Amino acid sequence: MKVLKFGGTSVGSVNGILSVKKIVEAQEEPVIVVVSALSGITDQLYSIAKLACDGDKTYLDQYELMFSRHVEVIEGVVDATIKEEVLKQVQLLFNDLSNIFRGVYLIKDISTKIIDTIVSYGESISSIIVSAAIKDAAHFDSKTFIKTENQFDKHIVDFEKTNDLIRKCFENAPRICVCGGFISTDSTTSFITNLGRGGSDYTAAIIAASLHATILEIWSDVDGFMTADPRIINNAYVIEKLSFIEAMELCNFGAKVIYPPTIFPVFHQNIPVKIKNTFNPEAEGTYISREKTGEAGKAIKGISSINDTSLITVQGLGMVGVIGVNYRIFRVLAKSGISVFMVSQASSENTTSIGVRNADSALAVEVLRKEFAYEIGQGEINEIFSEDDLATVAIVGDNMKRTPGIAGKLFGTLGRNGINVVACAQGASETNISFVTDRKSLRKALNVIHDSFFLSEYQVLNIYVAGIGTVGGSLLNQIKKQQQLLMSQNGLKLNVVGIASSKKMLFSREGINLDTYAEELRTNGVDASPELICNEILNLNIFNSVFVDCTANSQISDLYHTLLQSNISVVAANKIAASSSYENYINLKETARKRGVKFLFETNVGAGLPIINTMNNLINSGDHIQKMQAVLSGTLNFIFNTISEEIPLSKAILMAKEARFAEPDPRIDLSGKDVIRKLVILAREAGYKVEQSDVVKNLFIPEKYFAGSLDDFWKTVPELDADFEQRRKALAAQGKRWRFVATMENGNCEVGLHEVDNLHPFFDLQGSNNIILITTERYNEFPMMIKGYGAGAGVTAAGVFSDIMSIANIR
Repeated sequence: MKVLKFGGTSVGSVNGILSVKKIVEAQEEPVIVVVSALSGITDQLYSIAKLACDGDKTYLDQYELMFSRHVEVIEGVVDATIKEEVLKQVQLLFNDLSNIFRGVYLIKDISTKIIDTIVSYGESISSIIVSAAIKDAAHFDSKTFIKTENQFDKHIVDFEKTNDLIRKCFENAPRICVCGGFISTDSTTSFITNLGRGGSDYTAAIIAASLHATILEIWSDVDGFMTADPRIINNAYVIEKLSFIEAMELCNFGAKVIYPPTIFPVFHQNIPVKIKNTFNPEAEGTYISREKTGEAGKAIKGISSINDTSLITVQGLGMVGVIGVNYRIFRVLAKSGISVFMVSQASSENTTSIGVRNADSALAVEVLRKEFAYEIGQGEINEIFSEDDLATVAIVGDNMKRTPGIAGKLFGTLGRNGINVVACAQGASETNISFVTDRKSLRKALNVIHDSFFLSEYQVLNIYVAGIGTVGGSLLNQIKKQQQLLMSQNGLKLNVVGIASSKKMLFSREGINLDTYAEELRTNGVDASPELICNEILNLNIFNSVFVDCTANSQISDLYHTLLQSNISVVAANKIAASSSYENYINLKETARKRGVKFLFETNVGAGLPIINTMNNLINSGDHIQKMQAVLSGTLNFIFNTISEEIPLSKAILMAKEARFAEPDPRIDLSGKDVIRKLVILAREAGYKVEQSDVVKNLFIPEKYFAGSLDDFWKTVPELDADFEQRRKALAAQGKRWRFVATMENGNCEVGLHEVDNLHPFFDLQGSNNIILITTERYNEFPMMIKGYGAGAGVTAAGVFSDIMSIANIR
């Protein structure tokens, strides 16, 4: 179940509600839709109430305009068959509202309770209209299940009662439910209350948390959280992902995308939030979750600001070493209903500065002076004063944590541009650095910070690619297609500085043009050998380098140790190194760890499937892998899926070669050698000391067919066709299929042909797909299963690309 919240701009017009209707009706799972009042209606209700209270009869004109606007919307969005009924419902609510306004006009007075009642009509009416517009939607009144209690003259959610009522209300609800946000009632008196400005977001979050929704989507008129205010920063862009903490920090410091308290309920239930644009639903929006993510090379996610800041300072030598001073400051402010969004304190404890809204400045100074009147009289506190009309700027990002130089870069940038910092603060979490400056410097400050942290630098990863056959060629093509996107969205520049084939090599410190690399290699390349390739890489000595091996050459794999020792990461599609002697395998991994680089070979097993990474995650989290069963040869799986009455074994082998699933010499696959290598790698990654010679082989093709040349093999292999067809028919009659299975149990390894029935997970394995069942201490009764494409240049290259990106992300 999802919860979707649509803001006032989304439901403020006929086109807006029609967009909402389209979005909601397209949802495949049950949804609860929370809507705000039509845009501007809440302010209009306040305005009409004030006119009535002042005895101004023009309130009637404003009331009629508001009524007419709602009728116009109903005419444009509600089906003719129910339009009359909806108009009657809305007319009744407007009649009640009219009576309230008339009462206010007559007595020339208005209480907070009456104001709360008046403004509640905005959401009550809009939710009725929206529910009528959406096919098969049911309307629910939020006042019946959102309950509040009074604390410091503020309506605070009574979560115990609210959660219980929400669950009961929606226990057997229809697929689409619509309710108004913002509105609520008092737990004790049942008087109408509300959740304050932005309360519709909060309502949606409360419902989502109570019902354990899969996601909360906030739909408005913006594409998501921006790196900065786009009205000030022209090249600000949408932030794709935020953590809850980052989103909360940005909201608290002025980003008006969502109401700050919205984060609290969903954070504690680990429910992700998606910010989407009703009028641009194709845009990806911003995804908010507990996951801490960041673009490569960018410690900061966003810049937020409050141009309505007053800095209250409490200063005095009598505060030094005195316990409870800050407690008294925050206690008295809380009792007065004053929210503090920033605190800056000198380490000597003689000065504490707090940031509040300008509107709270005078009251804050008044109550603090009263609280510390004795200390002021004794001279222990010099004075309590405010500096008004200031601005607060915050730079936010989880990646700032333990990143040296962020604060230095920030304040150096500000100083070079003549921007004075009045006060600053940074918590131990290092998620936020905030500072106060004068308001006239705000625009300049935002621009110089955004330019410094977002636009000036790319993270560069310099790549050497050995092997430009099917996998290497596909990889270079994928890199070419992604280069501009990664630069623009991630600040990551993939700079291919070296390309080598079996005969030629080409190097360029500035980068090779991937549109023309094949021609350049042919015309400008020099003779290549493994030794020459290694020497050239070491001589270039380029920073942030990664060597990518897309060959099947043992001499190239012999270079890994030297490269790792030289602080060059290695990504290998080549299986030879990881499946070589256990001593060499461990030496390579240890060298990479000690040098602080990466030795990655995810595609050695399962092409692009995340098998090795998943195993590492299991082991690193304390699990123990006990057993693995796998179909690891896309070639063999293709062959056994292809064999039929019309297609004998020999033809199926040839088809695998022509489809480029098989190695150039298919005997490597048929002999089980490729599967053995993969099984050895998996066993080692699972923590077992295994050599290739330890693997028990139960092969399905006699050894004599592997002797002689490749031509001899193609000539003699048809001899097996008749016997295989006879066995295949017998197997099919039993409802079984062949699968070449690799098994590891507690370090004991075996490969061989198995017969599996239709209840086995391997039975329906299609085409060249791979599958692995991993049994661990945690995944014991029901093993973890990873399944998908296990062969093919495209997916293998994509897996290599993924390893490259994981190196980029650690820099």
